[in-house]
Amino acid sequence: MTRKEISILTLLVVLCLIVAFKSPQFLSPANIQNMSRLIGTFGIFSIGVGIVIITGGIDLSVGSMFALLGVLLSMMLTEWRWSAFTSVALVLILGAGIGLIHGLLITRLRLQPFIVTLCGLLLYRGIARYIAQDSTKGFGSQGFEWLRNSATGSFLNIPMPFLFLVIVSLISGVLLHRSIYGRHLFAVGHNAEAARYSGVNAANVVTGAYVISGGLAGLAAILIAFYTNSISPSSHGNFYELYAIAAAVLGGCSLRGGEGSIAGIVIGTALLQVLRNLVNLLDIPGSLDFAVMGAVILIGVIADQILRPRK
Repeated sequence: MTRKEISILTLLVVLCLIVAFKSPQFLSPANIQNMSRLIGTFGIFSIGVGIVIITGGIDLSVGSMFALLGVLLSMMLTEWRWSAFTSVALVLILGAGIGLIHGLLITRLRLQPFIVTLCGLLLYRGIARYIAQDSTKGFGSQGFEWLRNSATGSFLNIPMPFLFLVIVSLISGVLLHRSIYGRHLFAVGHNAEAARYSGVNAANVVTGAYVISGGLAGLAAILIAFYTNSISPSSHGNFYELYAIAAAVLGGCSLRGGEGSIAGIVIGTALLQVLRNLVNLLDIPGSLDFAVMGAVILIGVIADQILRPRK
């Protein structure tokens, strides 16, 4: 574990102690279970967004992807009567496919990641509202038990989304820190031009990062849809991309690219959820939730700006 990760983890522990002192309810089994479930769900797609950020890119579309994929999943299962396995597989493929389109537009047409994913943010939510006719979709109270348990159930008192996060983190950690692709990913993030001269296929590396982000967004979309059991296309997943970016920045990912770790992203996600939990437990106005995210991103950028020249 690096010094930066140890610092973030120390901050998380201190914050947890402060919240527990201020509100004993923080350590209640119900609150720990709920917070772990949210950390698991948010951590999955935050890892995808963090990998994109390491390349020097950004993904602003994941919140709208949750709306589109959630609506499609509901329609596949309840209206078109497709099998659960087929529906889940298609949602994962669609998520990865959207990421592939983003990657190709950025690497082949040389479009800016901000513009591509901002257009995606608008486009996917618009499509979701159109195909749902602006009506709320859901899954009812019965059926699809194994999918429902994946989002709301537990195994040995550990929430299933948190177990999914552990699996995703281990796989992503090996990919990012123990593979040739991971070394190429950091090289492209540090200096894409130098990486190309070194023989790295930068276009494929960046495209792969967006495919990973899209695939993990597809997995998270399934969990979020069944967790809420209600998909309103106009609001479902709103601002979730900001949570992911804030978690990645808080976890040590540089918006300049070339820096970050899976452990840092997971710790950043946990820290952000503890901050949100603090807002709820201490009856602080919910509007400050967004102020916290904005402050986290700003502090992360300022710290990166100050520390980078020293290196």
